[in-house]
Amino acid sequence: MSSPPDPEDLTARARIRDAAMRHFGEHGFEKATIRGIAETAGVSSGLVRHHFGSKEALHAACDEYVLRTVRKLNEETWAAIKEGDLAKASATRRPSGRYHRYVARSLIDGGASELFDEMVGMSEAWFTGFVKGDGEPDVPVRDRAAVVTAWGLAIPILFEHLSRAFGVDLSTPEGDIRLASALLDIYSHPMMSPEEAAAARAGLERAARRSTTEGTST
Repeated sequence: MSSPPDPEDLTARARIRDAAMRHFGEHGFEKATIRGIAETAGVSSGLVRHHFGSKEALHAACDEYVLRTVRKLNEETWAAIKEGDLAKASATRRPSGRYHRYVARSLIDGGASELFDEMVGMSEAWFTGFVKGDGEPDVPVRDRAAVVTAWGLAIPILFEHLSRAFGVDLSTPEGDIRLASALLDIYSHPMMSPEEAAAARAGLERAARRSTTEGTST
């Protein structure tokens, strides 16, 4: 079983936070208003300001909550995979679906830098402590982790399009299993043979040498 809900989630403060995440996700930070957030949360604008002080502070609280949730889900998912329980690992990810739109809008607006950096660090830990492969990687682990993180974060940005392509709402248990299965298949089947990868890598090295030569000749 996943950990019990945070007691804070039962409070007016949590209702305000969740309403704010909805408004920030749908309208962006600039267009979201304290009044609109208060109406959605079923409280007064004064209570919103009492708990958070300002829209900026409320947005920061939303960021911190998402970051804390991602950390917890990462720990639970890692523990489930170590136990060999992929169904449990899939179930631990489902609560994050509530925040897809908020995270997507933050990323598009150039925010969520702390979340992105934290997730890159998590990906690094996965590569060094869990992911198995043939031989040493040809690029720094940090580079691999950053690209995989960006790839993963594209899912919430394109969530509605992915759901349409799959023909099922990916926020449902069925959709989550479909998505996890597709990702597992991609990760477990190389898209290029070792020979094709070696040829492509050699081409990149030649291009890099040409670029260096051209740069020094100008």
